[in-house]
Amino acid sequence: MESQLRPYPDKTLRVAVAQAQPYAGDIRANVRQSVALIRQAAEQEARVVLLPEKFLSGYEPDLIKSNPEAYAISPHDERLDPIAAACRESGVTAIVGAATWQADRFYISSVCFNEQGERIMDYHKRALFSSEADFFTPGSEAGVLHIDGWKLGLAICYDSGFAEHARSAAVDGCHAYLVSALFSQGNGYHESRIWMPARALDNTMYVLMSNHVGTTGGWPACGASAIWGPYGNLIVEAHESEPGVVVAELDPEILKQMRCKETMLNDFVNRYSCLSPTEA
Repeated sequence: MESQLRPYPDKTLRVAVAQAQPYAGDIRANVRQSVALIRQAAEQEARVVLLPEKFLSGYEPDLIKSNPEAYAISPHDERLDPIAAACRESGVTAIVGAATWQADRFYISSVCFNEQGERIMDYHKRALFSSEADFFTPGSEAGVLHIDGWKLGLAICYDSGFAEHARSAAVDGCHAYLVSALFSQGNGYHESRIWMPARALDNTMYVLMSNHVGTTGGWPACGASAIWGPYGNLIVEAHESEPGVVVAELDPEILKQMRCKETMLNDFVNRYSCLSPTEA
């Protein structure tokens, strides 16, 4: 049964989720915050750190629309050089949320730097919320990072509300699902505590979620960035209002055990992936 999925990693991976309140429209200040969070993750011996959605500008749609070239990140944006240096110096891979632009199109993106400080990928949010779709362009490709034998699928906030998005990553062989987000107090918190463990259990994979704290774009964020295990269990959770970094160890043996115990993903790959929703 397991042979239908890609090989498992042969060692654990220490990962971190970070949260803070961004400064509205102040890219350089938020880069400095990102650097501090990357260094905090490195101090806790994390190999990967995940930051919130659009953290470099704040979740500020009106501000970004007013001057997108100023508040969105370009393909070779020198303002990100300190992040590259922090990753290179600390040996950490960082996923940083930003509005980006390429060829006159604007995206909500996860900008990824490897441990050598190279900007290796921009993953673009595929499931745009209704208020985002009038300005931003949806992404068309999956985002996957390969680190120490681990295959990490990327998502941005509303992506994770669609079970198909995470299932596609799992079928492609991902062992973990990394969600950069803005979840607000109240309904947003409720959604995050339904979606994240569901994505984990449905696909028997680890799920990481990084959220804002404080207020951004008029939204009071609920914090509580967290990491869930492949059984849908909460492993570690940050404070609902304080900035910080929390870490966990992703264990391939636990991944194997859970995929033997909960066989939904294997059964989907082996039996049901060819069926239409009505036939299934």
